[in-house]
Amino acid sequence: MQLSNSRENILKKISTSLQKAAVKMPFPEVAKLNSSVFYPASDNIDEYFAIEFTSLGGKFIYCANEEEMVQQLEILADAKNWKHVHCNEPFFTNYFIEHNLPFTKIGSNFTEMDASITNCEMAIARLGSLLISSASGSGRVLNVYCPIHVCVVYANQIVWDIQDATNAITNKYGSNLPSMINLTTGPSRTADIEKTLVVGVHGPKEVFVLFIDKEAPYA
Repeated sequence: MQLSNSRENILKKISTSLQKAAVKMPFPEVAKLNSSVFYPASDNIDEYFAIEFTSLGGKFIYCANEEEMVQQLEILADAKNWKHVHCNEPFFTNYFIEHNLPFTKIGSNFTEMDASITNCEMAIARLGSLLISSASGSGRVLNVYCPIHVCVVYANQIVWDIQDATNAITNKYGSNLPSMINLTTGPSRTADIEKTLVVGVHGPKEVFVLFIDKEAPYA
Protein backbone atom coordinates (compact mmCIF):
# COMPACT_ATOMS: atom_id res chain seq x y z
CA MET A 1 0.00 0.00 0.00
CA GLN A 2 2.83 2.39 0.90
CA LEU A 3 4.58 1.73 -2.43
CA SER A 4 1.35 2.40 -4.29
CA ASN A 5 0.82 5.74 -2.51
CA SER A 6 4.41 6.79 -3.16
CA ARG A 7 4.05 5.98 -6.86
CA GLU A 8 0.83 8.01 -7.11
CA ASN A 9 2.45 10.99 -5.36
CA ILE A 10 5.41 10.93 -7.76
CA LEU A 11 3.13 10.75 -10.80
CA LYS A 12 1.04 13.66 -9.51
CA LYS A 13 4.17 15.80 -9.01
CA ILE A 14 5.35 14.98 -12.55
CA SER A 15 1.93 15.81 -14.01
CA THR A 16 1.79 19.13 -12.14
CA SER A 17 5.29 20.08 -13.25
CA LEU A 18 4.53 19.27 -16.88
CA GLN A 19 1.40 21.45 -16.80
CA LYS A 20 3.36 24.39 -15.38
CA ALA A 21 6.14 24.00 -17.95
CA ALA A 22 3.83 23.51 -20.91
CA VAL A 23 4.56 25.75 -23.90
CA LYS A 24 1.58 27.74 -25.13
CA MET A 25 0.42 27.17 -28.67
CA PRO A 26 1.97 29.90 -30.88
CA PHE A 27 -1.16 30.03 -33.08
CA PRO A 28 -4.13 28.95 -30.93
CA GLU A 29 -6.59 30.02 -33.63
CA VAL A 30 -5.50 27.03 -35.76
CA ALA A 31 -6.99 24.61 -33.23
CA LYS A 32 -10.39 26.23 -33.78
CA LEU A 33 -10.43 25.48 -37.50
CA ASN A 34 -12.84 22.74 -38.55
CA SER A 35 -11.18 22.10 -41.90
CA SER A 36 -7.80 20.63 -42.83
CA VAL A 37 -4.81 22.95 -43.00
CA PHE A 38 -4.07 21.47 -46.45
CA TYR A 39 -5.74 22.55 -49.65
CA PRO A 40 -9.12 20.89 -50.34
CA ALA A 41 -9.65 17.65 -52.22
CA SER A 42 -9.41 17.61 -55.98
CA ASP A 43 -12.54 16.68 -57.93
CA ASN A 44 -10.55 14.08 -59.88
CA ILE A 45 -8.58 12.37 -57.12
CA ASP A 46 -7.65 9.39 -59.31
CA GLU A 47 -5.99 11.74 -61.80
CA TYR A 48 -4.35 13.67 -58.96
CA PHE A 49 -3.01 10.44 -57.47
CA ALA A 50 -1.53 9.46 -60.84
CA ILE A 51 0.27 12.83 -61.14
CA GLU A 52 1.68 12.74 -57.61
CA PHE A 53 2.62 9.05 -57.81
CA THR A 54 4.55 9.49 -61.07
CA SER A 55 6.27 12.65 -59.80
CA LEU A 56 7.80 10.47 -57.06
CA GLY A 57 9.20 7.98 -59.54
CA GLY A 58 6.27 5.57 -59.64
CA LYS A 59 4.87 4.18 -62.88
CA PHE A 60 1.10 4.45 -63.34
CA ILE A 61 -0.78 2.21 -65.79
CA TYR A 62 -4.49 2.69 -66.48
CA CYS A 63 -6.69 -0.40 -66.91
CA ALA A 64 -10.42 -0.32 -67.61
CA ASN A 65 -10.91 -3.77 -66.06
CA GLU A 66 -9.12 -6.95 -64.95
CA GLU A 67 -8.73 -8.18 -68.53
CA GLU A 68 -6.67 -5.10 -69.39
CA MET A 69 -4.68 -5.61 -66.19
CA VAL A 70 -3.69 -9.10 -67.42
CA GLN A 71 -2.71 -7.65 -70.81
CA GLN A 72 -0.55 -4.99 -69.15
CA LEU A 73 1.13 -7.61 -66.96
CA GLU A 74 1.95 -9.68 -70.03
CA ILE A 75 3.47 -6.60 -71.72
CA LEU A 76 5.54 -5.78 -68.61
CA ALA A 77 6.71 -9.37 -68.17
CA ASP A 78 7.80 -9.55 -71.79
CA ALA A 79 9.54 -6.16 -71.75
CA LYS A 80 11.39 -6.84 -68.48
CA ASN A 81 11.91 -10.57 -69.01
CA TRP A 82 10.06 -11.54 -65.83
CA LYS A 83 10.06 -15.28 -65.16
CA HIS A 84 9.02 -15.33 -61.50
CA VAL A 85 6.33 -12.89 -60.38
CA HIS A 86 4.95 -13.74 -56.95
CA CYS A 87 1.42 -13.05 -55.80
CA ASN A 88 -0.32 -14.31 -52.66
CA GLU A 89 -3.57 -12.36 -52.99
CA PRO A 90 -6.37 -14.98 -53.34
CA PHE A 91 -8.51 -13.00 -55.82
CA PHE A 92 -5.63 -12.25 -58.16
CA THR A 93 -3.94 -15.65 -57.95
CA ASN A 94 -7.19 -17.34 -58.98
CA TYR A 95 -7.60 -14.83 -61.78
CA PHE A 96 -4.07 -15.40 -63.04
CA ILE A 97 -4.56 -19.18 -62.99
CA GLU A 98 -7.76 -18.82 -65.02
CA HIS A 99 -5.90 -16.71 -67.61
CA ASN A 100 -2.89 -19.04 -67.66
CA LEU A 101 -0.17 -16.49 -66.90
CA PRO A 102 2.95 -18.69 -66.88
CA PHE A 103 5.21 -16.24 -65.04
CA THR A 104 3.05 -15.86 -61.92
CA LYS A 105 4.01 -17.91 -58.86
CA ILE A 106 2.29 -18.66 -55.57
CA GLY A 107 4.13 -19.54 -52.37
CA SER A 108 6.96 -18.45 -50.12
CA ASN A 109 10.07 -19.32 -52.18
CA PHE A 110 11.35 -15.83 -52.97
CA THR A 111 14.93 -16.66 -53.99
CA GLU A 112 14.34 -16.10 -57.72
CA MET A 113 11.64 -13.46 -57.51
CA ASP A 114 11.69 -10.82 -60.28
CA ALA A 115 8.65 -8.86 -59.07
CA SER A 116 5.64 -9.08 -56.78
CA ILE A 117 1.97 -8.24 -57.19
CA THR A 118 -0.02 -7.03 -54.20
CA ASN A 119 -3.18 -5.10 -53.45
CA CYS A 120 -3.40 -2.19 -51.01
CA GLU A 121 -5.75 -0.87 -48.36
CA MET A 122 -5.92 2.64 -49.79
CA ALA A 123 -4.12 4.99 -52.17
CA ILE A 124 -3.67 8.57 -50.95
CA ALA A 125 -4.03 11.10 -53.75
CA ARG A 126 -2.49 14.16 -52.08
CA LEU A 127 0.74 12.28 -51.35
CA GLY A 128 0.84 9.82 -54.23
CA SER A 129 1.26 7.11 -51.58
CA LEU A 130 0.01 3.57 -50.99
CA LEU A 131 -1.34 2.39 -47.64
CA ILE A 132 -0.52 -1.31 -47.24
CA SER A 133 -1.22 -3.58 -44.26
CA SER A 134 -0.16 -7.01 -43.05
CA ALA A 135 -3.80 -8.15 -43.19
CA SER A 136 -3.51 -8.78 -46.93
CA GLY A 137 -2.48 -12.10 -48.44
CA SER A 138 0.93 -10.59 -49.17
CA GLY A 139 1.60 -10.02 -45.47
CA ARG A 140 4.71 -8.02 -44.59
CA VAL A 141 7.08 -9.37 -47.24
CA LEU A 142 6.09 -8.96 -50.87
CA ASN A 143 5.81 -5.17 -51.06
CA VAL A 144 9.32 -4.59 -49.65
CA TYR A 145 11.43 -7.66 -50.46
CA CYS A 146 11.24 -7.85 -54.24
CA PRO A 147 13.19 -5.60 -56.67
CA ILE A 148 9.96 -4.52 -58.40
CA HIS A 149 6.60 -4.00 -56.69
CA VAL A 150 3.36 -4.00 -58.70
CA CYS A 151 0.32 -2.80 -56.75
CA VAL A 152 -3.24 -3.17 -58.04
CA VAL A 153 -5.42 -0.20 -57.08
CA TYR A 154 -9.16 0.05 -57.73
CA ALA A 155 -10.97 3.36 -58.20
CA ASN A 156 -12.86 3.19 -54.90
CA GLN A 157 -9.60 2.66 -52.96
CA ILE A 158 -8.29 6.15 -53.73
CA VAL A 159 -8.91 8.73 -51.00
CA TRP A 160 -7.72 12.31 -50.70
CA ASP A 161 -5.59 12.47 -47.54
CA ILE A 162 -4.07 10.39 -44.73
CA GLN A 163 -6.97 11.18 -42.38
CA ASP A 164 -9.44 9.74 -44.91
CA ALA A 165 -7.32 6.59 -45.17
CA THR A 166 -7.00 6.12 -41.41
CA ASN A 167 -10.74 6.65 -40.97
CA ALA A 168 -11.46 4.03 -43.64
CA ILE A 169 -9.08 1.46 -42.23
CA THR A 170 -10.42 2.02 -38.70
CA ASN A 171 -13.99 1.52 -39.93
CA LYS A 172 -12.91 -1.63 -41.76
CA TYR A 173 -11.05 -3.36 -38.90
CA GLY A 174 -12.43 -1.71 -35.79
CA SER A 175 -10.40 -2.71 -32.73
CA ASN A 176 -8.63 -5.50 -34.66
CA LEU A 177 -6.23 -3.32 -36.60
CA PRO A 178 -3.49 -5.11 -38.59
CA SER A 179 -0.15 -5.46 -36.80
CA MET A 180 1.54 -3.47 -39.58
CA ILE A 181 0.17 -0.50 -41.52
CA ASN A 182 2.75 0.89 -43.93
CA LEU A 183 2.73 4.09 -45.99
CA THR A 184 4.73 3.56 -49.21
CA THR A 185 5.73 6.59 -51.24
CA GLY A 186 7.45 5.67 -54.51
CA PRO A 187 10.57 3.51 -54.89
CA SER A 188 12.80 3.25 -51.82
CA ARG A 189 15.54 5.84 -51.64
CA THR A 190 18.26 7.03 -49.31
CA ALA A 191 20.93 9.74 -49.21
CA ASP A 192 22.74 8.41 -46.12
CA ILE A 193 25.94 7.65 -48.03
CA GLU A 194 27.82 10.86 -48.84
CA LYS A 195 24.45 12.59 -49.33
CA THR A 196 24.09 10.97 -52.74
CA LEU A 197 20.56 9.87 -53.58
CA VAL A 198 20.39 6.13 -54.25
CA VAL A 199 17.16 4.39 -55.29
CA GLY A 200 16.26 0.83 -54.34
CA VAL A 201 18.56 0.28 -51.36
CA HIS A 202 16.00 -0.64 -48.70
CA GLY A 203 13.23 -1.90 -50.95
CA PRO A 204 11.96 -2.02 -54.55
CA LYS A 205 13.81 -0.07 -57.22
CA GLU A 206 10.59 0.29 -59.21
CA VAL A 207 6.95 0.60 -58.13
CA PHE A 208 4.10 0.17 -60.59
CA VAL A 209 0.42 0.89 -59.98
CA LEU A 210 -2.06 -0.95 -62.16
CA PHE A 211 -5.12 1.26 -61.72
CA ILE A 212 -8.42 -0.50 -62.47
CA ASP A 213 -11.21 1.97 -63.18
CA LYS A 214 -13.98 0.18 -61.24
CA GLU A 215 -14.84 -0.81 -57.69
CA ALA A 216 -12.83 -3.57 -56.04
CA PRO A 217 -14.56 -6.97 -56.19
CA TYR A 218 -13.50 -7.71 -52.62
CA ALA A 219 -13.97 -5.90 -49.30
